[in-house]
This record gives sequence, structure tokens and C-alpha cells, in this order.
Amino acid sequence: MINQEENSWDVVLAEDDKDDVLIFELAIEKARILINLRHAIDGDKLFLLLKEAIPDIIFLDINMPCKDGVTCISEIRQNPEYNHVPVIMYTSYNHSQKVEAAYKNGANFYLLKTESIVDLAENLKRIFTVEWKRYMYYPPINQFIVGN
Repeated sequence: MINQEENSWDVVLAEDDKDDVLIFELAIEKARILINLRHAIDGDKLFLLLKEAIPDIIFLDINMPCKDGVTCISEIRQNPEYNHVPVIMYTSYNHSQKVEAAYKNGANFYLLKTESIVDLAENLKRIFTVEWKRYMYYPPINQFIVGN
């Protein structure tokens, strides 16, 4: 349920693939999570959205034009204005090098893309059960990947 109520989440999704954006939106609706979704098609547009308003949470694709996700997470964590925002990598890459780079650069979770809206909805529920608005959560590496 995409909504702009006060109790909803302000979410930024940085993703260049339109199909993946649609799957994400459908999974959010299926999970019944109230969000105001803002979308950036690349890493440069992400930072423009962050300047407009700091979101409650960012979902960040690794493979994007302009700036890739690992570069973006590094810049986010180095910027005192944004470094408190939870960042969830949202990607189809399940290579140990990508996972390690995301973890070392400060991502909070590594969410694997799926074509199953039901599976993605369940994974999103897990991510949104963390009380992000109250504290920052960094899981141990063995709990970092969601959707394995």
C-alpha cells in the first residue's frame, strides 16, 4: 500500500531497471507496508533526491549507470547528513566480492532480487520489522544477506 500518511515510510529506491521497480512496488503492496516511494534511475539522481529530503530508508541497486551502488553507499556513509540512513543493497549479484564490498562500506542488509513477488514481500517484511526509525542495525555477516 503506497501511501503518504504520517506513519508511512519515506523510501528511496535507486534502481535503473523498470521491471525491478515494478516488482518492488508490487511486493511492497503485497507486504502491506505503507510507503511513500521515491525513485532514482541512477546514482547521480539518488543524491539529488537525498538533497530534496532525507528518507527513512534507501534501497540501492549495485549495478547502475553514473555511480554504482558500492560507490553510492561509500559516499552516503562518508556524508554526515546521510550516514544515519539505513541502506539496503537491492541486487541480483550474489558474488562474495560484491557482498563483502557492500558490508565493508556500511550497508545494513543485502537484499537479493527475486522474480517472485511473494518471496520479495516476505523479505521486505523482515527488513521493515527492524525499528529503523529508532536505531541503526548492522547485522553480523552471516545474517547480512536476505533472500538466500
